Amino acid sequence: METVIKKVDENNIDIDIIREMAEKIRNGETVIFPTETVYGLGANAMDEDAAKKIYLAKGRPSDNPLIVHISDIEEVDKIALEVGEKAKKAMENFWPGPLTIILKKKEIVPNVTSGGLSTVAIRMPSNKIANALIRESKTQIAAPSANISGRPSPTKAEHVVKEMSGRVSGIIMGGDCDFGLESTVVDFSDDKPMILRPGSITKEMLEEVLGEVSIDPSLSKKEDNIKAKAPGMKYKHYSPNAQVYIVKGGENNVITKMNELSRKNHAENRKTGIMCMSKDVDKFECDYIVDLGKDYDEVAANLFDALIKMDEAKMDIVYSVCFENCGVGQAIMNRLLKSAGYRIIDAD
Repeated sequence: METVIKKVDENNIDIDIIREMAEKIRNGETVIFPTETVYGLGANAMDEDAAKKIYLAKGRPSDNPLIVHISDIEEVDKIALEVGEKAKKAMENFWPGPLTIILKKKEIVPNVTSGGLSTVAIRMPSNKIANALIRESKTQIAAPSANISGRPSPTKAEHVVKEMSGRVSGIIMGGDCDFGLESTVVDFSDDKPMILRPGSITKEMLEEVLGEVSIDPSLSKKEDNIKAKAPGMKYKHYSPNAQVYIVKGGENNVITKMNELSRKNHAENRKTGIMCMSKDVDKFECDYIVDLGKDYDEVAANLFDALIKMDEAKMDIVYSVCFENCGVGQAIMNRLLKSAGYRIIDAD
């Protein structure tokens, strides 16, 4: 498949390029575009055959639901059966932005798009390129992350060009994504809101607006046999070719343990990569080190890029420090655990 690749500046959008790509969406083709979270692989959400092309391009299991992207809050009523007061509050406070809401769907939404579920996941991105593409397409766009299924999600234009050229009809290169982690997914289809996938909109932020919000218990453990209610729940995700391990414990013990493992790997001719925060970069011995940033917001923005860099550097084994499981740290640990296949080393 020939892929048309065009660069677009979010602050000076070339509407002719957007219209060219929007026509591809209307014609049932696939187009990759930037959002504020990660790059998305889009197709007409209301076209069953178009949605199937997303699964084909990604090699994605068909029972893993897609997120429907909209450009106007009024579009929710077209695809959702009912919108409760708490869902409305969430939309008013966090849209446009990195929040996906799950509601019971109308029959207009194809089962292919919803992964066979009776619910639909909906998001209104804040990225100007994404919004322009949705508006010009004159439909809702289903779009998971624009990567091979199971691989790290792309946050830079060069990531998608390298991995997805020849798999899709078009790619809009729109610079780096702001947040670097996929949207927070909250289920509003029942009485009590439940976080199905943590993200930049944290539990604490949601509870300030909505009151009590629960967290799906499956997030704390590996459960590949569950019925996935949202993207990223069921299968191993975000994984580079290298084996990833999370090392937890006291700071000094973690550093000592990682260096010990790195030396052992070196003796066995296995290349070791380490991911850590800025303050600790000079404390490790390894073949390749990635500075994740000085705070949790930077870690979230850099995490997927760091995993991709480990592949580019051809690391065999990757060790990551552990992060506090609260605020944005909860989203970071969710992605890291899935990337590592829940492999954790206790340095204490």
